[in-house]
Amino acid sequence: MSAAKTLVLGMMLMIVPPCLTGLFSPLGWAPSAATAAEPEWVVLFNGKDLQGWRGQGMVNPLEWQAMDPAQRAAAQKSANADKMQHWKVENDEIVNDGHGVYLTTEKDYGDFELELEWKMMAAGGDSGIYLRGYPQVQIWDPGNANERTNGADKGSGALWNNSDVQNGKFPLVKADNPIGEWNTMRIKMTGEHVTVYLNDKLVVDNATMDNYYERGKPLAKTGPIQLQTHGSEMRFRNIRIRELK
Repeated sequence: MSAAKTLVLGMMLMIVPPCLTGLFSPLGWAPSAATAAEPEWVVLFNGKDLQGWRGQGMVNPLEWQAMDPAQRAAAQKSANADKMQHWKVENDEIVNDGHGVYLTTEKDYGDFELELEWKMMAAGGDSGIYLRGYPQVQIWDPGNANERTNGADKGSGALWNNSDVQNGKFPLVKADNPIGEWNTMRIKMTGEHVTVYLNDKLVVDNATMDNYYERGKPLAKTGPIQLQTHGSEMRFRNIRIRELK
């Protein structure tokens, strides 16, 4: 290449617009700052055992947090014993027999995104996902005639314990798969607002979650994730969470 051509090429490279400089990186692109700052997903269920999970019944998370340490330790010991009777791991799945305390994360969470899969094994089941220890993202059998008056026929995924039917109490659409098939659920909680997708369909759109234990009062800033079941065998798998800063 002649000296003149080398000089021209050098001048061209010097005036490349900033928006195109990534094209000249070794891989042809440059990762954005937003991607680099994305919060990481953490697996909550390792597929082998219930490490990271404890037992706990239905209790106001603020009362649990304020409990005397010795009293809380005794209550936790009893709940863990109950957990061992009704929860187990089988074929990379968490299995509950439809009874007992709720499977509860050892860690508390504030704002987060949660993904999981669940499967109801028999008709007539009733389950749910407690957020920060509050009930609940409802899961039930839409075909259960005994629960029709409670809105079961409208489908799962809504904040059934909300008092306002215009504020997420019932799902926007019925998105349940048939009994015995897996369902995918994605939940986002920021502050007191909750959005839920069930099988990739929006069922709750940024609704404010009621404080079931103390109506009209704010939710706890942090609390556990709980898997609640009663009435039918339930299975869960592929559970992961990422905390939102």
